[in-house]
Amino acid sequence: MHSTICFIGAGNMSLSLIGGLIASGYPKTQIIATDSNETQRRDITEKLGIHCYADNGEAASKADIIVLAVKPQSLESVCLRLAAEANLSAPLFISIAAGIRSTDIDRWLGGGNAIVRAMPNTPALVQSGATGLFANAKVSKLQKEQAEHILRAAGLTLWFKQEADLDSVTALSGSGPAYFFLMMEAMQEAGQALGLEKDSARLLTIQTAFGAAKMALESREDCVGLRQKVTSPNGTTERAIESFNEHHFKEIVETAIRAAHQRAIELADEFGDYKGAS
Repeated sequence: MHSTICFIGAGNMSLSLIGGLIASGYPKTQIIATDSNETQRRDITEKLGIHCYADNGEAASKADIIVLAVKPQSLESVCLRLAAEANLSAPLFISIAAGIRSTDIDRWLGGGNAIVRAMPNTPALVQSGATGLFANAKVSKLQKEQAEHILRAAGLTLWFKQEADLDSVTALSGSGPAYFFLMMEAMQEAGQALGLEKDSARLLTIQTAFGAAKMALESREDCVGLRQKVTSPNGTTERAIESFNEHHFKEIVETAIRAAHQRAIELADEFGDYKGAS
């Protein structure tokens, strides 16, 4: 028997997960959502065939699993209003709100809750995401499997034993798509500077990025080996790699990711002290 899943907040990430679950065969009747916008609720019901509620508490009372998919600055007030329901029905909570620790979520919910914290990234919107997962001590083996099934609807999932590792996940894969977009932006502009039309430079860049990622996913070799295979001695690729190395490309990337990691820690501290709830 399938558990009833309630998505608190029907934004793009929720809709991607819901769409993935339905595509995998999860019964629509066991998926519900909430949204404050009446037009959005109607559109979701028409497009996805699930019921969308205006009231978070009413929807949560019907669920075995509650996915918290609201903005980080709204999560405290949402949790405080769900605390009574949490104490009554003891559901599994899955948070996809960036930067908020499970201990803070549990405190806002009244304590003693089963909480999985997830850190997905934006490619989850096209079912190609990478999500880091952490479960607190209250989460059962079955609940871990349920959480993994939900997040796997949007791509790859990986479990981490220490919640602090999710700050590293945030810096690497959470923010990572933007790093690749920046690289692709630079490559496209370089191609245009060499005389290529904008559309041609864009398509060549995107397909090259996609192809490289696909090769890396499907190969047993690591990235070092794959790079070496396409770097012929005294060739064009070697000359480009030498230029990257001369400008300390790897050090630039590491410094940037360390900066993102530090900011992830800072944000978790800030959100944990957030006093925006009424």
